[in-house]
This record gives sequence, C-alpha cells and structure tokens, in this order.
Amino acid sequence: MSARSLTAGAALAALLALSPEFAFAQGLPGMSGSGGMPVEVNADQAIEWHQDVRAYVARGNASAKRGDTTLYADVLTAYYREVPGKGNEVFQLVADGNVKILGNAQQVFGDRGVYDVDKQVAVVTGRNLKLVTKTDVVTARDSLEYYEAREMAVARGDAVATRGNDTLRADVLIGQFKKGPDGSTVMERIDGSGHVVVTTATDVALSDKLVYSVADETAVLIGDVKITRGDNQLNGEAAEMNMKTKINRVIAGPATGGRVSGLLIPGQGQQPGAAPVPAKPAAKP
Repeated sequence: MSARSLTAGAALAALLALSPEFAFAQGLPGMSGSGGMPVEVNADQAIEWHQDVRAYVARGNASAKRGDTTLYADVLTAYYREVPGKGNEVFQLVADGNVKILGNAQQVFGDRGVYDVDKQVAVVTGRNLKLVTKTDVVTARDSLEYYEAREMAVARGDAVATRGNDTLRADVLIGQFKKGPDGSTVMERIDGSGHVVVTTATDVALSDKLVYSVADETAVLIGDVKITRGDNQLNGEAAEMNMKTKINRVIAGPATGGRVSGLLIPGQGQQPGAAPVPAKPAAKP
C-alpha cells in the first residue's frame, strides 16, 4: 500500500483503530459529526506510526478530508491515548507548515494549528493569519482561535475584520457564528476590545469597546468615543453607527459630564453624526 494516498477505510486501517467518529479530524469547522463519516488522508512522503510517543504522522503536503472540509499542512500529527475497552483515541491534532482549513463556508490560513479534541478548541498561529468567509475577512497578528461548542472565533493582536469598504479593528475581536437557513455557518455578531477603530467610506471612529450586529450592519461603540468625517469631529461616551444608512448617533454620559462635544468645520461636508443625545438625568432617591 502506497503512503502517497491512503483513503477512506484504508486510511482507518493503516493509521489507527479510532472511535467510530475518527477523532483525527473531529471538531474542525465542518469536520465534526457522528455516523463514522470516512476520512481521506493523503501525504506525498510518508504516513508514520510512532508508538513511543503514541502519535501518527503524515508528512509532505499532508491533508485530512472529512465531508466538505479539508485540513492541509506540511506535516500532520495525531496524538492518541489508550482507553480501556475502547482502543485508541486521538486527543490532539497538530498541523505544521502552510496550514489551511478549507470548508464550504469558511477558510483559515496560518503556519501552525493545534486542535484539542477534548475542549473542541482549535488555535492557529503564525504569519499572515486569516479567516475568510463568504462576506468577511478577519486577520490577526497573534492567533486565530475557534471554539466549536460555543460557535465562536477569536482573533488576537491587531485584529481586523473587513466587509466591503468597512473595517473593524481592535486588540481582540470575537466573532459569534450561527447556522444559516442552508445549514452553513454565518457570522452573527462581532465584539471588539482595546484600541477599537471603525472605518467606513466616510467616517473613522475610535472607542474602547465595540459590539457589531452583522444583520443590522450597526456598530455600538462604548468608551471615549471619537467620530471624524474629514475635519469634523464628534466626541461622546457612546455611539451607534449604522453602516447601511451612514447615520451616526453620539451619546453623552457621566464620563463626559452629560454632554457631547464636537468640532464642525464649514465647507467640510456633512457632520459625522446626528444631533447629540443628552444623558438621561439620574433618578432621584
């Protein structure tokens, strides 16, 4: 049997006697599920069994495909443990070099990926980290993390989410997913924290925190908000930016003394927000 291409049942027999769900690929976006779906494993150089460290290694343009999703890397390593009465069970999958996770709804790129089967958490690191969906592109400097059970992705370190001409930037961006009508995974909400910058075709906004509703195309900014359009600027404690209507609503609060402030320059186009909204008076005891 050639190590160049081990497919379906041959891969199962040659690699390891796993649980019926074949944990080697279990839990990656689009690869989870039950029913013993067959897995296709390919490698240009070799597929090895390292009994001393309880690991299976696929080398050379290695890939593991299950359903509609394929994991690629220069080297794929599956670490297993022995479970009494159940045989071998993979608890960690490590992908090294030119990592790609390609599915029907999203794609992930990086240099190294580690998937914890027990926690159902995948962490991709390296240069040029990128998560691509049908409508969004998310990049990060430090890591991209995917929490399968919580349907959540986290981008850390100068994280940027781009959709069309609009971008969301923060130290950390957290994307919440949901199942679409066709069964595919779609982004529902993005939370940002630390040095938040929201950029549209007309405005640039700064704040401490961000909550963005994908369906509504509306960003809520919280903490030390500054919105500029050209030389015009509005400042407040919070704001609501509607990417669809291009209408901004700046809100005052206790931290700004119950007021908003702004600098409006004649001849510089429309102001960067709607009329200021004063803070509500505190309730009397």
